[in-house]
Amino acid sequence: MSKLHIKKGDTVYVNAGEDKGKTGRVLKVLVSEGRAIVEGINMVSKSTKPSAKNPQGGIVKQEASIHISNLNPVDPKTGKATRIGRKVSSLDGKRTVVRYSKKSGEEIK
Repeated sequence: MSKLHIKKGDTVYVNAGEDKGKTGRVLKVLVSEGRAIVEGINMVSKSTKPSAKNPQGGIVKQEASIHISNLNPVDPKTGKATRIGRKVSSLDGKRTVVRYSKKSGEEIK
């Protein structure tokens, strides 16, 4: 399986689907399924039974997963969608792989 270009906490742009054009923060990455849950994107209605957390029960809106291929990381410099590259950086004598924006060349944290 290939490496994923999205990590938890990234700000992403949705480039396909019902929420095309929106941006949000990644809450969770489902690696085995190749999907991610993004804050405020792909909202679905779910029926819930009454519980201690939700004593009323009823219909609750929550985020559903969206396929990783429909997401692009946002360039920290321009705020637009970009592709991701990986390069080896040797800061402080430690060799680490960092992700960078293909558009601006800026490192993505």
